Amino acid sequence: MLKALLALVVIGVGLWAWRRWHYRSFWLVLGYPLMALSVRASWRRVALGCGLTKKRQRWWFTTVPGAIASTGIVKVRRRFQRVAVDTKPWMWLPLPTRHGWRVTLWTLEGQVPGDYAEAAEALAHSWGVHAVRVSSPRPGRVVLMATMRDPLVKIDHLPASPELLKVTVGRLETGKPWVVDFRTIPHWLNAGATQSGKSNLANALIVGLAPQPVALVGFDLKGGVEFTPYAPRLSALATDRSESLKLLDDLVALMVDRMGLCRQAAARNIWQLPPALRPVPVVVLVDELAELYLMADKSEKDEVARTSTALLRVAQLGRAFGIYLFCCGQRIGSDLGPGVTALRAQCSGRICHRVNDPETATMTLGDLDPAALVSARSIAAETPGVAIIASSDGQWYRARSFYVTETAAEHAARTYAHLAPAWDEITAHLPDFDPSQLLDA
Repeated sequence: MLKALLALVVIGVGLWAWRRWHYRSFWLVLGYPLMALSVRASWRRVALGCGLTKKRQRWWFTTVPGAIASTGIVKVRRRFQRVAVDTKPWMWLPLPTRHGWRVTLWTLEGQVPGDYAEAAEALAHSWGVHAVRVSSPRPGRVVLMATMRDPLVKIDHLPASPELLKVTVGRLETGKPWVVDFRTIPHWLNAGATQSGKSNLANALIVGLAPQPVALVGFDLKGGVEFTPYAPRLSALATDRSESLKLLDDLVALMVDRMGLCRQAAARNIWQLPPALRPVPVVVLVDELAELYLMADKSEKDEVARTSTALLRVAQLGRAFGIYLFCCGQRIGSDLGPGVTALRAQCSGRICHRVNDPETATMTLGDLDPAALVSARSIAAETPGVAIIASSDGQWYRARSFYVTETAAEHAARTYAHLAPAWDEITAHLPDFDPSQLLDA
């Protein structure tokens, strides 16, 4: 008896150590087979409880009461007839993933992927997993992606970003890398309260873009306290309203000049130009977007209007001519003016960290998916760096950025300072540009 008890203890400790130190092999060898059997065995009950079944007519043997015998016992007759039964969606065999499993379902008549998305939380609780996400690769098919544990609790260090204008800044809730790709999504809106991870994401972008052949331009209306330490790698930096307006005028003039270059070469964008003629891409980093739109009195109205129009013009036309935006802000609301709403419409990339007011979350994500808005409002203060993002595949995900200290970002800025193109050289050949044309356009 003692030997058997000792053997059970040794087996238990061994399984715990196996799961603790090499979870991937433990999951594939032991966890996944047990999970697959459990999911398939419980699917009918789970689908019924989550409201994913449909009533269908089926031929089935039923029992009906017959005549009463002389002994007083009621005879029971079996009849083969059509009855209404609860039919579950057909489920394929679950397949293992790095952080859980995925399974493909055949939808029943009258069902859409939204029905499964609404039941995702109930499915997660029924199967005892961290989360269930729903996607639809083609009509009539729904894929359930389950994560056994939260992959955002512990994240890795920021990896190198060898591809131009592409930076891996964190990890998605599916375990896949979170990539900011300016070639695919040119303009981004990044909202978040203080200590939410908004500035950390900007640090990650600077570290990832610093070794790349791009020009970085900063707008920091906090007096320059955020971006001045990164000035060695910045080609230009504006720290107040007047400097911002001058820099925006330069960006618009640069865009117009590149427009003419593409027209002469019969190219639709700078990426169709020969490498020898292709100008350097420009990534514009804006800190505290609201400061560009706020005004103390009516005397600043024209200046704000020019700033808003120039920034919107860059957002509308800049992608084709190698000018990309990454706009950050604590407070982004419609009360800042119609320019903010128009700019939001041009920013396909949306990132919402924890925010202090619901309108900022609505401004960032409300026009994409109501479920994303609910998830954004539930981000806890104890999880800095966690955000809701709109991905290039048309879906939204929870994600978390890698922790990048200011020291690491400053080191990258100094290390790659020699790669920063001088702004005077970039704009030296530009013709004179009349800013008043922006208000007339």
